[in-house]
Amino acid sequence: MLKQAKPKNARAKRAMEKREPQQHENPKTTLFLTGAKSSSILKLAVADLASLKRPFMERFSKKNDVHPFDDASSLEFFAMKNDTSLLVLSLHSKKRPHCLTFVRTFDYKILDMLELYINPDTFRQLQQFKNKKPGVGLKPLISFHGTVFEDPNQTKYTLAKSLLLDFFKGSDTPEVDVSGLQYLISISAEEEEEGLPAPQIHIRCYLIKTKRSGQKLPRVEVEEMGPRIDFRLGREKYADTDMLKAALKTPKGNTERTKKNINTDIMGDKVGKIHVGKQDLGTMQTRKMKGLKRSRDALITDMGDEAMEDAETDADDEIPTPKKSKA
Repeated sequence: MLKQAKPKNARAKRAMEKREPQQHENPKTTLFLTGAKSSSILKLAVADLASLKRPFMERFSKKNDVHPFDDASSLEFFAMKNDTSLLVLSLHSKKRPHCLTFVRTFDYKILDMLELYINPDTFRQLQQFKNKKPGVGLKPLISFHGTVFEDPNQTKYTLAKSLLLDFFKGSDTPEVDVSGLQYLISISAEEEEEGLPAPQIHIRCYLIKTKRSGQKLPRVEVEEMGPRIDFRLGREKYADTDMLKAALKTPKGNTERTKKNINTDIMGDKVGKIHVGKQDLGTMQTRKMKGLKRSRDALITDMGDEAMEDAETDADDEIPTPKKSKA
């Protein structure tokens, strides 16, 4: 399934190189599709999600007889034709009412997907909140609330977190201006309890307002701007192990090579460890150490004292004999 075709000419080779993993990937574009049947709730929800996703989105107006869990070849064709790695299919039926299917692809093949059913009783569209809306193309703040999203095992909620995070995050930027943080997307879910249906996923969008507080830092307030959507979880398809491993692979040169024994603490300072071998103090030449050397005057005094003591010792040991005089 992951087999790569060989290019036949230089133009095809350049086109295939552009599709290979890059050090800086382009923002993921989402394609909105409509199934054979739809509903007014789905149309309003898709319009609001597309406005939040703009400009990284494409939208089809015509209906398409697509059933991704039965045959996903049509979605793979649309993804390759429009160069979109995310797809959202809206389909309404009696068995699965107001269903949005989030699909993620890799190499224009289906990687994983999840069905989310909209609760029509609690749905509120973007225009029902009469307030200012954020600018187009701004990155939102995204927060997840609930332990169901932090499960170490792969579940529907962890899959929903991954898909929604890819959907809302926008383009990757190394720096963000504070004035560009204009809205927050909050995604929450309650705890799972035995004997009760699975908890819903609540999506709320808030405007961020900064006001004067009389201090250095401003006072931050939030105001709901819409849309307000509650989802029930439906069918899911998890990613294949080999395909997911290939999708998570980073190209060479994307990350710097880590250096051993060098870390950065919480204050941002670089901290290194130096490993010193075992030292044998018995073999150290301490006489050559400057701190242990005696001064020159002390050395001359000691040498003079030793010479005088040697001379006195020799005088005591050797008694001279008188010389005989000649007659």
